[in-house]
Amino acid sequence: MKKLIAVFTLLAMLGSYVVPVFAEDAAAPAPASAAAATAAPAATAAPAAAAPAADAPAATPKCGDKGFDCNKGDVAWMMTSTAFVLLMTVPGLALFYSGMVRNKNALSTVMQSFAIFCVVAVLWVIYGYSAAFTAGHEGSALAPYIGSLDKLFMAGDDPTTAVAATFSKGQYIPDFVYAMFQLTFAAITVALICGGFAERFKFSSMIIFSILWFTFAYLPISHMVWYWDGPDAYTSAKAGEIADSHAGFIFHKGALDFAGGTVVHINSGIAALVAALMLGPRKGFGKISMAPHSLMMTAIGTGLLWMGWFGFNAGSALEATGAAGLAFFNTLYGVAVAGVVWTLVEWIVKGKPSLLGICSGIVAGLVAITPAAGYVGVMGATVVCAVAAVVCFFAVTKVKVWLKYDDSLDTFGVHCVGGIIGSLGTGIFVNPALGGQGVWDYVANKVGDFDAMGQIISQLWDIGITLAWSGFVAFVILFILKKTIGIRASDEAQEEGLDLADHGEKAYNL
Repeated sequence: MKKLIAVFTLLAMLGSYVVPVFAEDAAAPAPASAAAATAAPAATAAPAAAAPAADAPAATPKCGDKGFDCNKGDVAWMMTSTAFVLLMTVPGLALFYSGMVRNKNALSTVMQSFAIFCVVAVLWVIYGYSAAFTAGHEGSALAPYIGSLDKLFMAGDDPTTAVAATFSKGQYIPDFVYAMFQLTFAAITVALICGGFAERFKFSSMIIFSILWFTFAYLPISHMVWYWDGPDAYTSAKAGEIADSHAGFIFHKGALDFAGGTVVHINSGIAALVAALMLGPRKGFGKISMAPHSLMMTAIGTGLLWMGWFGFNAGSALEATGAAGLAFFNTLYGVAVAGVVWTLVEWIVKGKPSLLGICSGIVAGLVAITPAAGYVGVMGATVVCAVAAVVCFFAVTKVKVWLKYDDSLDTFGVHCVGGIIGSLGTGIFVNPALGGQGVWDYVANKVGDFDAMGQIISQLWDIGITLAWSGFVAFVILFILKKTIGIRASDEAQEEGLDLADHGEKAYNL
């Protein structure tokens, strides 16, 4: 318990990692090409995802209808981005994680990523997409926190004409394409948690945990952060107020999360920490060598993650526009900054730069730039990624040792800590006075006046709710499983390796 309290104390301290001097908040007009990246209603920030309008006109918009254009370039880009994000999990994350465990657990680690992806994909179509990306029933107390079940099995959607909103008025993409894009986000989020409990979670219990956490943590968080009625709902100040009332709770608070800093990374990172603490350390932790069995495999996984992340971030613009270009730029440049900074810090502290270090720095940069990708300029990307590299380095090399918790593959230290830094950095550097894109006022159709402190408070709402709810859900699920079917692999299974103990296979038959 003391360790858990100490870790949450660390989280509270992260808010003070940077204190910029805020310039005057008068916002300059944003370039037309940036409108999608900065889109937000009146005083409310836009999320990285949109859903069909809750108050749709009598004639439901369809691809090809006059005034409801599904641009072929946008559709092609979104299908490409979806395939890129699939690449991030299978095989990107699978290889990245597998290389960092011992060879007797390499196959089981890959199996976790593949199995979770398939299970979540099925659940997403059955009820996940509906719960996350439809409006809650009018008047329901749960509407700000979870959607309806009106789209079970994609019910009511014509596969070729149903649409989802983008960030430009009158522009749509096919709902089936948008649903698959968001499916890949849900799947990798759950798979990321595996890094916290690697080499010691019973496979059967792990699958049950994944299903329940996806249902009770991921779906509410994604709805709260990303659900809104879409830009066409903001035709007037009155219409904007109505649309705001339909939005997810955190979205309504004005939080910015372009591509998943909280929904994906803080969400999975805090769950991974809770799992690591509930399961306890691996047998022999701190006494025997648990060095990565294949850093080359981890390096290949890192490259695939970086490649796929262009779909993750640039795809979250939902259109092939300048907004996507900005996110693409930041995902390449900012991440390189993080790789350089991590390597330099490691070189100074440890005396030698390592391959594992630069791979970790790259991933830390990817995590930190995710919520900021379409919102910040070059200065913002530089500072956010550099700070993330430094803080995450000490989180995984010093803080973890000090608190003695076994976050096997540093999911908490990189994803949760990096996600917090990225979310706070987004709130700071979206400011047009600091090179950011500002927040779009859909009613006035221009960049609105920027409230620097108000935006930070919005980001803190986002971070705090995600940490509290995801951590609580993970704890309750694991507590119940621990008291019933058990969660920890036996000492004998850990000695033998989970490859053979759980799956009857070996990664290498040499």
